[in-house]
Amino acid sequence: MPTKPKIKTLEEFKEQHYGKRGTPKRDKLEKGFETFKLGALLHEARLKKGLTQEQLAERCGTNKAYISKIENDVKEVRISTLQKIIEKGLGGKLNLSVTL
Repeated sequence: MPTKPKIKTLEEFKEQHYGKRGTPKRDKLEKGFETFKLGALLHEARLKKGLTQEQLAERCGTNKAYISKIENDVKEVRISTLQKIIEKGLGGKLNLSVTL
């Protein structure tokens, strides 16, 4: 009878393929994930508010292409611009934290 393959946790997978935390390859992966996550969070919040990219852009004084680039992890965004998108565009509040 064949044995089932051992299922790995995400942490085990990342460690096997990208190394331990603190190594250059792993740090690059983690940084990329954080920028991807930011776009995904913005996308989710926009949909929750029932807005199109164009509507959100109009509310915060930017354009649809810029919102799309942030949501699709193509463009980095300044914190002041992100704050304007969250507050003026979505009516929310931006919370930041630092983890050491």
